[in-house]
Amino acid sequence: MAPRSHRFSSPGARRTVLVSAVAAAAVVLVAALIVAFGPDRHDTAGPAGATSVAEARATPNGTTPEATPTTASPPASASPSPSSSPSSRTSSPAAAKRPSSRTPAAATAGQARKASGAAPLAERIKPGVTYDGVATFYDVGNGDGACLYGPTADTMTAAMNTTDYETSQACGAYILVRAAGGASVTVRITNECPLPCAPGQLDLSPQAFAKLAAPVTGRIPITWSLLSPSTSDTVSIRYKTGSTRYWCGIQAIGHRNPVARLEVRTGAGWQELPRTGYNYFLSEQGSGCGGPIRLTDIYGESLEITGIGVEPDVVQRTGVQFAQH
Repeated sequence: MAPRSHRFSSPGARRTVLVSAVAAAAVVLVAALIVAFGPDRHDTAGPAGATSVAEARATPNGTTPEATPTTASPPASASPSPSSSPSSRTSSPAAAKRPSSRTPAAATAGQARKASGAAPLAERIKPGVTYDGVATFYDVGNGDGACLYGPTADTMTAAMNTTDYETSQACGAYILVRAAGGASVTVRITNECPLPCAPGQLDLSPQAFAKLAAPVTGRIPITWSLLSPSTSDTVSIRYKTGSTRYWCGIQAIGHRNPVARLEVRTGAGWQELPRTGYNYFLSEQGSGCGGPIRLTDIYGESLEITGIGVEPDVVQRTGVQFAQH
């Protein structure tokens, strides 16, 4: 009979095989435990998963790479309004509503009030100074004038002589006018009185002149001074006819104190716009048209206004006003 060694191993060989099998099983068990309880295990859902995605996108300096946030640009299917500038589209949702004269615009005011009554930005017309002149009167028609505020039912208005009109800086100023006999009247400057009106002269509405003297007098000596009156009105903004995001004229209306500067915010920061004699500030290259606006009065107080779209000939209210002095 042939030997059976080729079909059955010896007891020593069987023990070797058994030890190898146990060792292999132990290795598999340890590997499974490492996978199950290792430090690198992450859940597949929840905040921790979102955090790990953000960490994976971090740049070497520890910041996340720039991306277009969903709140900063309109959906791909949306087309921008032709009267809105890029800055107005990326501002708050209130700015995108394009407010009208019937709906107050969203507005914020950053104020820089002076502690004293000094007016560092005043030029010819300064607060606390009494000016001598003469008063005449003229037919104001519908109330519109060189300041281009438009027709008005306000009869207490006046035209300022060209010298003191000062390229429309006098527009909107409130002036207390006193006659030699003691009568007085407060008027708002809405027009310019060209030559031969002399420095110090005011051309009043017939109704305002009548509060000082009989209209038959025609011309009387007066003194006058700048006021910062109490008012419940707020500042409004109007874009000039023909304004777009590529060219615009901007006007402030209803301000308590004379406006010394109007600036618009551009990619390079705040840019002061040049003033015209017809009381608009022009951005001839379109810089800042439709974006934030900053008004500064002669006292140095600034109001920063947002939410005003490029809507020509629409008076857009802001809800803010300069401080009384």
